[in-house]
Amino acid sequence: MVPTIEWHGLDVRMVDQRKLPGHVQWYTCRSYRDVIRGIRNMVIRGAPAIGIAAAMGLAIGARRAGSRAPSRFFHQFEQIAEEMLTARPTAVNLRWAVERMQAVVERLKDSPVEQIVEALRREATSILNEDIEMNRAIGRYGEKLLPDPALVMTHCNAGALATGGYGTALGVIRAAASAGKKIRVIAGETRPWLQGLRLTSFELKTEGIAVTVIVDSAAGFMMRSGGIDAVVTGADRIAANGDVVNKIGTYQLAVLAHTNGIPFYVAAPLSTVDLSVSSGDFIPVEKRDPSEVTTIAGKCLGPEGVEAFNPAFDITPAEYVDAIITEKGVLRPPYDRALREAFDRPAA
Repeated sequence: MVPTIEWHGLDVRMVDQRKLPGHVQWYTCRSYRDVIRGIRNMVIRGAPAIGIAAAMGLAIGARRAGSRAPSRFFHQFEQIAEEMLTARPTAVNLRWAVERMQAVVERLKDSPVEQIVEALRREATSILNEDIEMNRAIGRYGEKLLPDPALVMTHCNAGALATGGYGTALGVIRAAASAGKKIRVIAGETRPWLQGLRLTSFELKTEGIAVTVIVDSAAGFMMRSGGIDAVVTGADRIAANGDVVNKIGTYQLAVLAHTNGIPFYVAAPLSTVDLSVSSGDFIPVEKRDPSEVTTIAGKCLGPEGVEAFNPAFDITPAEYVDAIITEKGVLRPPYDRALREAFDRPAA
């Protein structure tokens, strides 16, 4: 699998996910603003991957800061961090990564600036490596929830391309396949960016895991027809009560799964959990350019001037989530207690 994001000398490069699956093309970031543009313009997407990109962007910004005078450097770094936080508003991993990098600067505030700069690069690298290990742990816990054989439905892309590597929802599927289970996947196309069609099917076919793509509106038909054993998705933010914010269309899948007696699982690292938000009602949902809905490859498909509404995410109430799969185990309701206890539990 092509790496999602990596160091390239002093720069950062990320695979341009807008070009997949047709072309593997690298987007090179030589400044923190290049990273911000990459996040905003969907070069890189997926909550964990956005967090990693933000950390690496701050490390680049610190290295290229115009001043090595401590007070001026600290001021510049805080400005860079504030700007990075505006890249995308919904995925909490971005803020988590920025705060982790800020903590490094605070811890080393009496050290030489060059030492701080090197520590920031090491911290960003640690965030990348830890993410891959967390995903593998999620996979190990989650695969036990899937029967053998299993037909699993997923939505958007929560695979290696949405993380540092391996994946969350697709990590569960990968782990089940690696355990010898016969796994088949139904992937929703995921309008308007078609992450399911372009990215999820690309990853699964590369792994040799059987995948069938459906239009998003066919999910109810598939569930009612029988044969779907589980729905597994990722998450962009999870509130303290277990409400899940994920790619638009997730909520309807959860309701359909509940109605048809199919377990609905969310796979996400604890860095995606935001205990400061009591419920999904208080999480900002990003609204993107309406042209993403009305045009494909630059060509408008509707009547000229037609209005479009384009929320990037929706909110799935915790009551529709059968389990949240984390790197510290499978969490069950009541989530307000389970999530808090998971943060206090040592990693296995």
